[in-house]
Amino acid sequence: MILTDTHTHLYSEEFANDRDAMIQRAIDAGVTRFFIPSIDSGYTQQMYDLERQYPENIFLMMGLHPTYVKEDYLEELAHVEEQLASHTFYAVGEIGIDLYWDKTRLAEQQHAFKHQIQLAKKYKLPINIHCRDAFDEVFEVLESEKADSLFGIFHCFTGDFEQAQKAIGYNMKLGIGGVATFKNGKIDQFLNDIPLKHIVLETDAPYLAPAPFRGKRNESAYTKLVAEKLALIYDISVEEVAAVTTANSKDVYGI
Repeated sequence: MILTDTHTHLYSEEFANDRDAMIQRAIDAGVTRFFIPSIDSGYTQQMYDLERQYPENIFLMMGLHPTYVKEDYLEELAHVEEQLASHTFYAVGEIGIDLYWDKTRLAEQQHAFKHQIQLAKKYKLPINIHCRDAFDEVFEVLESEKADSLFGIFHCFTGDFEQAQKAIGYNMKLGIGGVATFKNGKIDQFLNDIPLKHIVLETDAPYLAPAPFRGKRNESAYTKLVAEKLALIYDISVEEVAAVTTANSKDVYGI
């Protein structure tokens, strides 16, 4: 059984004391494919170091996270472009709009999101979308850039059924993680109405740990707990969830 964590921040400071052991726990649990999103230039070297250490397991994305869109965001976008031109990546991400923490930089976030979508098209890469309190704004940008060449993953999807259908309509898979295991997560109430071919698994480690670890540090081994929850929701085996969602991740990332 091969499980794929399509979104995990393995370079996070949260793993400073046990990173290798944490990765090994995931591998032992059947999670052998890790896709690593970028947030800003400060973590690029650590991402490269991880890729060198685990070349068979770790696959990198490159992008500027919306909450890191600050005064120097144009310089950060230039860094993204430089890296995309000189290194192999499997997606542009994580990119998008976040209005939970700061609503004052909406225009800059929209510009950064749109620009990075255009970079993804240029390099024929998928995008990995971060959306928090900003579904309308994200969909507006996706509509403006809509094309057969635009595809990817709606990371940490927490919307409703209609928003899920809309995301799928933009050639996006839904990244499903720990929220599906929460009693008040809500997405578990309609997921079985969405064909599994539109779903990929993720943890967003070290954030959003699934039950029974909610509120604690998340780690990639817990991808299996998400798979077990989806097996219950879809009334199929965990092995089938693993097989289908890993195949879906290959469809997106090309590997």
